Amino acid sequence: MNHKEFMSSTLAEWLAHLESLHPKTIALGLERVAEVKARLNLSSDFPVIIVGGTNGKGSVCAMLEAILHAAGYRVGCYTSPHLLNYNERVRIGKLQASDNELCASFSDIEQARGDIPLTYFEFGTLAAMQLFISHQVDVAILEVGLGGRLDAVNVFDADCAVVTSVDIDHTDYLGETREEIAFEKAGIFRQGRVAICSDNDVPEALAAHAQKIGAELWCIGREFGYATHQGQWDYRSREVARMAMPYPALRGGFQLSNASAVLAALDAVRERLPVSMAAIRRGLTEVQLAGRFQFVPGKPQLILDVAHNPHAARTLAKNLADLPPCPHTYAVFGMLNDKDVAAVVETLNPHIDTWLLAGIDAPRGASAEELAAVLARAGVKGQVKTFADTAESLAHACNVAGENDRIAVFGSFYTVAAAMQARGMRVV
Repeated sequence: MNHKEFMSSTLAEWLAHLESLHPKTIALGLERVAEVKARLNLSSDFPVIIVGGTNGKGSVCAMLEAILHAAGYRVGCYTSPHLLNYNERVRIGKLQASDNELCASFSDIEQARGDIPLTYFEFGTLAAMQLFISHQVDVAILEVGLGGRLDAVNVFDADCAVVTSVDIDHTDYLGETREEIAFEKAGIFRQGRVAICSDNDVPEALAAHAQKIGAELWCIGREFGYATHQGQWDYRSREVARMAMPYPALRGGFQLSNASAVLAALDAVRERLPVSMAAIRRGLTEVQLAGRFQFVPGKPQLILDVAHNPHAARTLAKNLADLPPCPHTYAVFGMLNDKDVAAVVETLNPHIDTWLLAGIDAPRGASAEELAAVLARAGVKGQVKTFADTAESLAHACNVAGENDRIAVFGSFYTVAAAMQARGMRVV
């Protein structure tokens, strides 16, 4: 197809086209995307907050978006991956971008790039910022896709950069050690701007990079932090104290660390984007994020969690342990084969009575049989059954589980998305 034909194509056709353009799904580096950005003249006068980290990025973006929206700002928010529809990735005023807007933007980028190859994610990043500029947003929140230093969103300068956590994931691209990965994540920091880290154990490489480039590093437990009491929590920083706040609507004790990073980021940009306590309270209580320890109403209890690396698995394990005991916990489990399946299984093993393994029909998707081999080597305590896909696995779980039992769907965005589709759920 030539460029002209694509101008009237559907979003599905565009996305298929984008997937075919670059030989690699992931191709780190900023030269290509920076050149196309320049050709499109994508310059913004609104503040940009960039959020990176191994886990917690989505929660931080969602809370920032909810609070700034409650404060009356027009917020552009770009996140990834999506669960059910690509449009989830690009939101303006908490509404998903339309097919037509995305297609028009992809068409502009296609014309501008000439013979420069762009990945699917690079196309999406440029399109999101083009839409934020055309809609004249008051602030843009950009979630890092992978790493930070060489990620496409880093072609834009952050007025404030947040790194939520640093742990082992994507070792093929980011390095084998936590320090190597921290250096990549710190690449979103900018000279003279506030850089926030909400990991309790700040890697030396991250602190050293902030110092080297002259970023102002704020760390949890040092420049800002939180304390809990009687169902509420207090936030304190060098700038401000915010007392007796409601817990975020997102479940899990670790969300207070994410919420603290959010308030620190708001402190950092408060001169350009002041927010009231009322907006903070409203944003925290109204925030929604599909697939992050999400409870689906009904019995048996159904929990959806996109946990797909050891760090996220530890969080999920703690969250399950903190729930009231139940007779039997079923896992509907599927993962990609380039992830650390063994570590995830080992972490969740004490909390699962029956493993229902689902194959993922996608590039890098592990088959149920491949997962079963890992579980056998790990010597899991529970019964193990294999299924062709998540829908079949979930249907079996719902059939055999008692109303007081629990079903946890986890291991991948693909797994959670398939469960949501099987239940006819939507992402708001």
